[in-house]
Amino acid sequence: MNLFTQENSSNNNAPLAFRMCPRNLDEFVGQEHILGPGKLLRRSIEADRISSLILFGPPGTGKTALARVIANLTKANFVHLNAAMAKVDDLRAAINEAKDKKKLYGTKTIVFLDEIHRFNKLQQDVLLPDVEEGNIILIGATTENPFFYVVSALVSRSMICELKPLATENIKTIMKNAMNDERGLKGFKIDLKTDALEFLAKISDGDARKALSALEIGTLTTKPEKGKINFTLKVAEESIQKKAVVYDKKGDGHYDTISAFIKSMRGSDPDAALYYLAKMLYAGEDPRFIARRIVICAAEDVGNADPLALVVANSALQVSEFVGMPEARIPLAQATTYIATAPKSNAAYMGIDKAISDVENDITVEIPGHLKNAPVKGMKELGRSKGYKYAHDYEGGWVKQEYLKVNRKYYEPKDIGFETKIRKRMMDQQNNGPQQA
Repeated sequence: MNLFTQENSSNNNAPLAFRMCPRNLDEFVGQEHILGPGKLLRRSIEADRISSLILFGPPGTGKTALARVIANLTKANFVHLNAAMAKVDDLRAAINEAKDKKKLYGTKTIVFLDEIHRFNKLQQDVLLPDVEEGNIILIGATTENPFFYVVSALVSRSMICELKPLATENIKTIMKNAMNDERGLKGFKIDLKTDALEFLAKISDGDARKALSALEIGTLTTKPEKGKINFTLKVAEESIQKKAVVYDKKGDGHYDTISAFIKSMRGSDPDAALYYLAKMLYAGEDPRFIARRIVICAAEDVGNADPLALVVANSALQVSEFVGMPEARIPLAQATTYIATAPKSNAAYMGIDKAISDVENDITVEIPGHLKNAPVKGMKELGRSKGYKYAHDYEGGWVKQEYLKVNRKYYEPKDIGFETKIRKRMMDQQNNGPQQA
């Protein structure tokens, strides 16, 4: 039973995003890394030899659309269930029907379970025996990482395919196709301005559904002038309820904003830093890109003046990757304000650059013999490791001995924050004589 085909043929008043779902692989836009010519998944679909499959990725990237393509092309019985509404009884009924069709007619059944992550472990376990025995072919779709939200036994028995946010050019193509397709907006004379197309493609953040919804709303609510609909940037802003900001991800706006963001944190201005953070997030910047810049700022500009800054920044990076937007704005804001208000020291950053400069300029320093490795007796007989003083055997856990054969000063902690303690400890070590074992 091909539910998707039935839905498409009887739903002329459905949203544009639904009507424009691709009917075959040639109409599918994007995801070339899994659906490009010669790719395993494409070959499997074209040969109607699909095995159990889990599709995951952000909303609007084509998970359900791909399932519809498979539904249109397969000779197998196709059952569509949504885990947000389906019960285990619905699942069992579909499985029992699949067993009957396999036994009586030799027909395969594909069960498409949308939002599979909404099923708990016990509910997902119901699928296991029949997936393993081949009574059903499972296609699960989820916006969550299946390695966290789908039971490992199902993951191990399925092909895992990640659908990535669509590129800006992909979104443009999808919108243009919708304006020229009988299922879409071909009946309207739309003059879609270049800046409006560019804005909708970028602001949709890889989500084709969002772009098509805005395109449809703008078209249906704009009064024609001289027989055509002038789809301007203003119409685009109103359609998606978001204004355009001057921020070109590949141009000066991008680099100027991230530069101002970093310099505001470095300059201890949390308000300015939050403004630039908000601007980048509003414009659709990848939160992971922002988080990586925060991590670098924590290490470069705060350093050991507050060692926790790097911990907070790294946590924000991990959390933002895990939760995604819009929630990712919260840990990013926490890390931004923490680093902006933390004491600042670039001593570690300056130290490694000085050391690298020495290495690059061929200042080769021989390692002192007592620091060399001597894992076997024969190497010790050569004098390696001889005279080495084990720091933990000495008072305070440190001891004076030669670690570098040249006089170099790379790390010079500042008298600020936690580095004040580091600085004092280093001075005490330099001023005191050898410790007693």
